[in-house]
Amino acid sequence: MIEQSQVEQFRRDGFLVVEGVLSADEVAALQHDFDQWVEDSRAHQQGWGETIDGRLRFDLEGDHRADHPSLRRVSSPTEISPVYKRVALQSRMAQISAQLIGGGGTRFHHSKINSKLPKTATQVKWHQDFLFTPHSNDDIVTALLMVSEVTPQNGPLNVIPGSHKGPLWSHWHDQRFTGAVDDEVVQAHCQSPVACFGPAGSVCFMHTRLLHASSPNETELPRTLFIGVYAAEDALPFGDNPLPSEHSGLMVAGEESGLVRSTANHMRLPQKPRGASFFVQQAGQDQATA
Repeated sequence: MIEQSQVEQFRRDGFLVVEGVLSADEVAALQHDFDQWVEDSRAHQQGWGETIDGRLRFDLEGDHRADHPSLRRVSSPTEISPVYKRVALQSRMAQISAQLIGGGGTRFHHSKINSKLPKTATQVKWHQDFLFTPHSNDDIVTALLMVSEVTPQNGPLNVIPGSHKGPLWSHWHDQRFTGAVDDEVVQAHCQSPVACFGPAGSVCFMHTRLLHASSPNETELPRTLFIGVYAAEDALPFGDNPLPSEHSGLMVAGEESGLVRSTANHMRLPQKPRGASFFVQQAGQDQATA
């Protein structure tokens, strides 16, 4: 899979970019399905489709138009595309995620596509994934597969190396789950980010506690990420899966132990979004209750 030095780098920095995880043919198949969904989006003015919990599957940015598509999220694409299902559950992406988690078995938690099509407004504020998907332990890896080439200019993931070893910062403000850390944390801890980019087929593996964000795509190059989240088999979820699917909980490596492992964390559980994605929470538009 990957070298031990890469595993150690991940443990030290909280992220690791690996090129060539998928072949060109595999990436082309993923891109084909996504391109079809983008074409479908031109016929819609609002999100459409339905996921297993009744929310919209396809989520549109506010600047979406038929002549300027801005499809920013596809939730649980594994349920509607055999290609995305295989990559999430049976590819090198899943195997490397399990290697980075280490120990016993590894489960698939959820997946989504986060896209920034050319000249679109989508951005992500600074946050930590663990506060959206808390478990009894934090051996959880987010794998961000670059379906399109990601450059330093087209809205790449920005991370703070080593921040996974620091505190869990509150994502609650004024009694509302905002899905982001407050401005004081950004000023104190997020001023020296590192951009994660690479050719299509690369994957950025990220620890669930790592501080990260991304800016809008102001270029003519699309930035499309297929994101799979994997958890240690003995990590018990606290609360609802924010993007449940028929594949949630499936083993991708190892075997079930029947055990639950706990590590000490102190946090307030998140609110599950009512809307199609967490973008509405970060924009202050979602008032769902926990």
